[in-house]
Amino acid sequence: MKFDRWALRVALAAAVAAAPAGAFAQGTAPSPQPIDGGTLTLAVSQEPTSLVSFLDTKTDNRNISAKITEGLLRYDAQFRAQPLLATSWQVSADGLKYTFKLRPGVKWHDGRDFGAEDVRYSILTQKKQGPRGRITLANVERVDAPDPLTAVIVLSKPAPFLLKSLSSAELPIVPSHRYADGEPLGNPNVTAPVGTGPFVFDQWVRGSHLVLKKNPNYWRKGYPHLDRVIVKFVRDPAAISTAVETGEVDAALGVGLADLERLEKNPKLKVDATYDAFLNNASFLEFNLENPVLANPKVRHAIAQAIDRNFIRDTIYYKRVEVVNSPIPRVLADYYDDSTFRYPFDVTAANRLLDEAGQPRGAGGTRFSLRLSYIPGAEFKRTSDYLRAAFSRIGVKVEIVDGDLPTFLKRVYSTRDFDINLNGLGRLFDPTVGVQRIYWGDGVRNPLIWINASHYDNPQVDELFRQAAVELDGAKRATQFRQIQQIVGRELPVVPLVTVHSALQVYSTRVHELNNSIDLTAGDFADAWIEPRK
Repeated sequence: MKFDRWALRVALAAAVAAAPAGAFAQGTAPSPQPIDGGTLTLAVSQEPTSLVSFLDTKTDNRNISAKITEGLLRYDAQFRAQPLLATSWQVSADGLKYTFKLRPGVKWHDGRDFGAEDVRYSILTQKKQGPRGRITLANVERVDAPDPLTAVIVLSKPAPFLLKSLSSAELPIVPSHRYADGEPLGNPNVTAPVGTGPFVFDQWVRGSHLVLKKNPNYWRKGYPHLDRVIVKFVRDPAAISTAVETGEVDAALGVGLADLERLEKNPKLKVDATYDAFLNNASFLEFNLENPVLANPKVRHAIAQAIDRNFIRDTIYYKRVEVVNSPIPRVLADYYDDSTFRYPFDVTAANRLLDEAGQPRGAGGTRFSLRLSYIPGAEFKRTSDYLRAAFSRIGVKVEIVDGDLPTFLKRVYSTRDFDINLNGLGRLFDPTVGVQRIYWGDGVRNPLIWINASHYDNPQVDELFRQAAVELDGAKRATQFRQIQQIVGRELPVVPLVTVHSALQVYSTRVHELNNSIDLTAGDFADAWIEPRK
């Protein structure tokens, strides 16, 4: 009967397919009547590496991609599925067949018809090469296309999280005719995408800005309201704050946290710090376990105890984040267990552990040296500087190696030219989708970006993740996830640090309805509109 109840829940979720894809319910007073036209200028701190989150799901890529390229479903604030490219869906009683009826009359931006073959190509390619798709879609056996407007995803084993993973940003549907038989990562569609979404790609001036135009043939009649979206790339957080404060831009992501108190007092601005319950982003310190010094768990435990995470929260993030005590988000309460992640800040204990681990201080008090890499970002840079100072107190000399995002990705996931790595990762809405990749042994044998930078390889943990990925009994699944946390908490290949604001927005009070899905900043801007300047 447990399976039957699960199937009923899936059926109830599918029932919302009859609901219109209306504005995102935020629990606020109704907005004024939308005004069509105008340009929204948005400042962001990081330039995307790709304009389609097809095979690279970095947050900056997702935020742009979802405005151009759509998924089968989207989700409201309560994570209820709503129709997008799929108008309805059914799940078989055994949980192995998902049948989607596709929206008729949808055109790609190049005028070609959207259909089931596009769904087939997108799902199977992301299963093979997507950094999260390799896990999310692991149980996909095939995708059938019985007719142009029906796509059937057939699984070899159940995937109880699948219906939550089909958003535009997470699993976008791309035009199969644009990719043909070539290598998808090098395809021109990656940098000049054709989609079905409310905005059409117009221009990407590297290092400067990106321009999107209104899709005049969008299937959702009367949308979008905006004529254009201009995305400016501004690396300096203080400069972003100034730009939105002076009205040079209408909205901003990546403002300086030190400026937030001042910006919150500005009556012409709104600060939206809604927590992103889809991504659940956090920062982690990852150990390269191929380093023989770091292969010793006592060394990793010592390093963890040398970190004052409260200092990171309070001083680097201005008390705008929370300390993280487990890789699984606390909001997933049924699965959460932080019982073995007990590494309180204690420099004396850290020094004692290093002595016990056979790492005595040498000349000048240094025990050993490490290369610390970090994902680009102002707070990550400041955290790296703090870690260098903190580790010096336990005799560990740190060399910080920096660079742009492509350099970071190559160093961490390809050449592996680092010892410890400060990373920002989405823990997502389900541990199978978000947390598994942090520890997944397959990432050692089949390297991909964003998967297992530590090269942690524990067959017991892999097996528990495999079991949880197909388990339909909620209590059993919770036990499996708790067992995983207990093991990785003891072995500690990765140290959780603090949550990271992936959706902190500051925008003019002239701007309305920016968010229309649980994805927040990775929504599609279809409902967004802007009042003319007075």
